[in-house]
Amino acid sequence: MKNVKEEESGFTRLASFVCDCEPFTEEELEGIEASLSNPNNKRRFDDLTPRRRRLPESLIALQHPNISSLSRRPGYSRMRLPAIKFSGRIMYSRTFDSVQKAVAKLLQALDVKNREIVQFAIGFDIEWKPSFTKGVPPGKVAVMQICTDSSHCHVLHLIHSGIPPNLQLLLEDPTVLKVGVGIGSDATKVFRDYKISVKGVTDLSFHANQKLGGDHKWGLSSLTEKLLSKQLKKPNKIRLGNWETPVLSKEQLEYAATDAFASWYLYHVHAILE
Repeated sequence: MKNVKEEESGFTRLASFVCDCEPFTEEELEGIEASLSNPNNKRRFDDLTPRRRRLPESLIALQHPNISSLSRRPGYSRMRLPAIKFSGRIMYSRTFDSVQKAVAKLLQALDVKNREIVQFAIGFDIEWKPSFTKGVPPGKVAVMQICTDSSHCHVLHLIHSGIPPNLQLLLEDPTVLKVGVGIGSDATKVFRDYKISVKGVTDLSFHANQKLGGDHKWGLSSLTEKLLSKQLKKPNKIRLGNWETPVLSKEQLEYAATDAFASWYLYHVHAILE
């Protein structure tokens, strides 16, 4: 199936290959549990509240500290874990006007969601062009991705558009929670590059350590594997690629959206457990 691109309200909508926006299926969860659990000891999934999917025991164990930690069996391979991938609509904007229109729509959606809950969280991440030459600093923040739910993610190509006033307003709004791993460093880079303070940030690594104990320095990939039993692929060819390119490739867009989505989903997993 080919990707479908269409212009809508001044920004590009990228429809992904997969129509199902749910990141997990019951068959996937059962497969994960079957591969990681002791075959001589049958385990059951605990039922969550109605209309919620059942979670793997690696998550349920966080609610019950007395349950022994999940150990890896001989022959365990990360490649056996299913990959997490954002399967919703990627809204790609690369000009000042299109970013401004995209953020206006995003703010409208947040306003509706804020009427339903006290504080709304968005998955947040940034990308920039790395430098491989000694003495040459890396590029400015080139891409900012914002995920609002399991079906919508905005990828903003800031190196070409700059930051419109309404995006600055969103970034500086402490009532809109921005979640990510190592997000403090991302906020620092945004300030250095654009003199804008990103407020309302929360680091998922900190919250994970509160759940799991210890002072582990989590990355987004390791945290996704630990808490979601999913593999977050980060090929160097994309991660260390040219994020200042005139137009982002399909692979870059999917990579960027999946990172923001993983942060959004990890936060809501924590919310479920609390």
